[in-house]
Amino acid sequence: MNDLHGILFAYRSDSNLGELTRPRNTCSLPFGGRYRLIDFMLSNYVNAGITDVGIIVHESYQSLLDHLGSGKDWDLSRKHGGLRILPPFSYAEHGHGEYRGNMEALAGVAGYLNNIRQEYVIMAWGDTALNLPVAKVLEQHIATGADVTVVCTPTPHGAPRFSEYVEVSAEGRVTDLSIHPTAADKALESLEIYILSKQLLLDMVDYCAAHDVVSFSRGVLQPRLKSLKMVPYVHEGYVGRFQSVSDYFQHSMDLQDPAIRADLFNPDRPIRTKDQSNPSTYYGPSSVSTRSLVADGCYIEGEVTDSILSRGVIVEKGAKVSNSVLMQGTVVKAGASLSYVITDKNVTVNEGRMLMGHSSYPLAIAKGSVV
Repeated sequence: MNDLHGILFAYRSDSNLGELTRPRNTCSLPFGGRYRLIDFMLSNYVNAGITDVGIIVHESYQSLLDHLGSGKDWDLSRKHGGLRILPPFSYAEHGHGEYRGNMEALAGVAGYLNNIRQEYVIMAWGDTALNLPVAKVLEQHIATGADVTVVCTPTPHGAPRFSEYVEVSAEGRVTDLSIHPTAADKALESLEIYILSKQLLLDMVDYCAAHDVVSFSRGVLQPRLKSLKMVPYVHEGYVGRFQSVSDYFQHSMDLQDPAIRADLFNPDRPIRTKDQSNPSTYYGPSSVSTRSLVADGCYIEGEVTDSILSRGVIVEKGAKVSNSVLMQGTVVKAGASLSYVITDKNVTVNEGRMLMGHSSYPLAIAKGSVV
């Protein structure tokens, strides 16, 4: 699909995720044992035939760079186009701190936008887990003659104070856009994924830069609901939005449902990630592993139940792990017990320790901690 260019916003580091985003931005948060959140939207782009993708970053993106590399695992390592990481070099002249909104982020990479070769652009945040048929979204955009197509979900997934909602007329046109209301009172929740023409985007960026408008939703779409033909694309599949530690825990546990896994990891639209070529997981003779997702390279001699284990996790003999998410390199030593716990990378839980959270308030352990 050579007429669609991909833009991913990857500069957000959500403080509501606490210890999980302290060392990284939200897009590089590990998820599902072997993936990062950015893998989902990036794979959606590639599955639609998009060959040029620009990823807008700002700070705390070292782990994202390590993960993406040249983009070869997504078939985006190319002589012309391919994957481009867009740091805020030109934006440093503006004298602000982090980006105040996505229009300001786009203004910071205006030179890149001007050189886009494709007629249409899709823009999305890189921290949402979904398997989106991007090709169908573009087909609808062209068929309806829309100025802007916004991808929506009929089932609210986000907290209203962090979400946007659209109201649609009988003719299928967006007539109202509510941003961060106190309650989810609209029919469709916006996933903040948009398709529009390159020229319209450039005109919007120029206008916003000249008038100090920083938000696409509040500064561009809301004032132009009558002048722009804005049409929703309703995505019926699974959506994971990560706005709190409990959201992260719940969406991780959702992966234990075979129906959700089948939707999110549709083999017709595979989710790609960095290849680490780990060895197979070792299970000791007295180990127990039930209703759990365990990545390659783990060493399990204890008991694992209803949990998600990333690569390289060690659960020693006599240790018990239940209803927990253990990221890469976690070591649970003999006699330790974990329940409703999220451990970041390279955490060590010493012998005999008992850590317990709750399904609505899981205990998150910071990267590299020794407990």
